[in-house]
This record gives sequence, structure tokens and C-alpha cells, in this order.
Amino acid sequence: MIDIIHTGPFNTVQDLGRPGFRNIGVTTSGAMDPLALKIGNSMLGNETGAAAIEIQIYPFKLRFSKATAFVVTGADCGASLDGRTVQPWCALSVEAGQVLELGQPRVGTRAYICIAGGIDVAPVMGSRSTSLRGAFGGREGRHLITGDTLQTGEVSSPLDLPATGLSVVDPAYALADFYPAHEDGALVIRAIPAGEYGLFGTDAERFWSQAWKISTQSDRTGYRLTGEPIKPTTPVEMRSHGVVSGVVQVPPSGEPIIQMADANTAGGYPKIAGVIEADLWRLGQARIGSRLRFVRVTHAEAAGIERAVAGFIDDVGRTSRMVCRALQTMN
Repeated sequence: MIDIIHTGPFNTVQDLGRPGFRNIGVTTSGAMDPLALKIGNSMLGNETGAAAIEIQIYPFKLRFSKATAFVVTGADCGASLDGRTVQPWCALSVEAGQVLELGQPRVGTRAYICIAGGIDVAPVMGSRSTSLRGAFGGREGRHLITGDTLQTGEVSSPLDLPATGLSVVDPAYALADFYPAHEDGALVIRAIPAGEYGLFGTDAERFWSQAWKISTQSDRTGYRLTGEPIKPTTPVEMRSHGVVSGVVQVPPSGEPIIQMADANTAGGYPKIAGVIEADLWRLGQARIGSRLRFVRVTHAEAAGIERAVAGFIDDVGRTSRMVCRALQTMN
């Protein structure tokens, strides 16, 4: 069990979301940085989709009400435990009464606190994720507030973590071979042309060639981009159709919108591209006002990147279990 001592709006309980209900208007929700969630859970021996706390407003502070284990992944936010520095991506054991505090991010925007056993809130449609727009899931369908108490799940086989903790390399470095470096300060995001790509004629090339800026009108639903507008060769009216996270739509203004974790279930704007799933976590950590550039890839290239990322997550889980078993044998 954990007690929330200090928090802000938009800090919520999230897992990997609730797919399968978009046909009835229910958004998927889930972590904006699913890679951070999966790795944190793998380090603790949880299911990779166990619920955690997603933090995007700082400072944040909680108290552990019982002995457990935790890890802070995602943004490097200068975390401390009872005033002592906690390294990101390092799983640690804690005793009842210890206080974890997160400050302003040095790198990234969203941090995830994963707890052994996961956050145990009532599942809605198979997920514990908070849908702020729908006001359900998570903690009563709302963001966390000071004074909240959260239950944690039972741990059948707790890991015997080293006293100094168990760390993994930040995936931004560990997976550097599979992720392109920034170009002229712009985050490189890979995408595949989408259904209405051909409607944009020569403007389609400028979608790839220019850098876009993430505007202040961005949130968990979508990122609005600013830049030189791109428009179809002729005006187009479309019936609303299904959309998912990663879809890049172009409204009449000509400035694209990337659908994010709380993506609309349907929309009528033409789709110019779709961000590959393996790059969504990088968008989830991108700051408002930062620039990004799209790079075109094939379906085969996207699948290869996803296999590499999945292999890394599996390796983290196997290594964590192996190290902890070795420690148990030595003790």
C-alpha cells in the first residue's frame, strides 16, 4: 500500500490500456511511454502490463506503507528516497514508512513508478488505466490527489534484490542502434504513409522534409504540430472513420495532429502517415515546444525494430530473475 503525499493534475494510474472497445467509443488510454512501463515491470518480476503511476506534473511524493520493491523509469527526475538519491532504471527494496520524491525532469517528461505486484485498482474493461475523458478506470476515473491511498497487488515470488539495487541501461542508450539520433536538434520519428497520403501531392514531400514543433495545444489525446502547412491537392470531405494511436491526421489548417494514448476513436481528417509502434514511447517523452522530423520506413523495417525492442524487454526480465536467483543461492 502507498500513500500519496504530494501530487498534481494529470498524474494517473496507467497500464498498457484497454484495446478492443474502440468500436463502442472507448479510448485505449494506457501509458504514454509503454516501453518505460514494460521495462519497469520486467525488472520487478511483474507482468509487463501491470499498472503503475504515470507522472507528468512535478514534484511528486509518496510514502510506502509496507515493505516492497519499486523502480522509477522514464524521465530522469532526480528521484530520492528519504532524501538519498535514487538512480533511474534501478529497482530497489524499501521498508514501510520510507518516502519517495520526484523532482523536475532533467531528461524527458513522464516518469513511471512501478511497484512489485503492480497498482491494484479495480479493472474496467480489462484494464486499470485511467481514462480522464471518460472518468473511469484508475483511481475513480480521475487524476491522483494528495491523501489518496493505493493498494498494491500480491507478489507470489518476490525478487531478492541486491541491497544496492538492480539497474538496467536506459533504453535510449541500450537500443541506440535501433533509434536514429536527433537531426539538427529535432527528434527523429519513423512513420509509414497512411491511407490518404496520395491526396497530398507534392505537399506530401514537405511532411518528411521539414521539422515540426509540438505546440502547447497537445496532451494525452494528441500532439498538434506547427510548421509550414500541408494540404491535399483538392479539398476533401471524408466520413468519420476509425483511428488509433500513432495516426497522423491533417485538419483543414494543414498542421498535422498525432493521435496519442487517449486517441480519439474516430475522425474525419485525412491520414497522411502512421507513427510506428516502436517510436511511440519517444513521442511520449517529447517536451512541448520541442521539434521533430518524420522519416519514412517500410512495414518490414518497423517489424524488425519492434522485434529488437521486444527482445530487449525479455532480456531485462530474464536477467533480473537470474541475478536475483544467484543472490538467493549465495545467501
